[in-house]
Amino acid sequence: MVNQIKFQTLNNKCIKCRKCSLSLTRNNVVFGRGNPSSKLFVVGEGPGQQEDEQGVAFVGRAGKMLDSAFLSVGIDTNKDCYISNIVKCRPPGNRKPHKNEVSECIPWLEKQIALIKPKVIVLAGSTAVESYLQVTEPISKIRGEWIVRDGMKYMPIFHPSYLLRNPSKEKGKPKWLTWQDLKKVKEELNLT
Repeated sequence: MVNQIKFQTLNNKCIKCRKCSLSLTRNNVVFGRGNPSSKLFVVGEGPGQQEDEQGVAFVGRAGKMLDSAFLSVGIDTNKDCYISNIVKCRPPGNRKPHKNEVSECIPWLEKQIALIKPKVIVLAGSTAVESYLQVTEPISKIRGEWIVRDGMKYMPIFHPSYLLRNPSKEKGKPKWLTWQDLKKVKEELNLT
């Protein structure tokens, strides 16, 4: 069970962060959403326009796709996991975060993970995998395969925005593959 006071204190400190230039163009810091006492932590790239406006992670089209994908295997993203991003402020034009932005922001994510102590971390998209694990292989090559580091299990999956661009549910297509990947996550959570 996460210490709610420590978690709220971390959130309050993060909201005041001015370490990189993203703080100059943001509307809101997007700390995350979901259940900080869950066994599953989902990491995306960074907030988009709607997330920046609302201050909540994954609420736009990609967020709805993420919710739908997880729900297809019986995981409610508001109750069964906590969702955050590599960077907490929207990169202008939804561009990929720069390395210096990632390096300034990733300690917030590491502190979130340390407080939550999840059993499984899902990394949504190549930016999340590369930024957090320094794995540079294409997401198409490593998705669906467990990466184990320091006793933590990581599951790389396609980013939900990629699934929006590839809507077919046909066997072997990105949506179908993501469904297979999330079934592995669900199975692992049922074991822990």
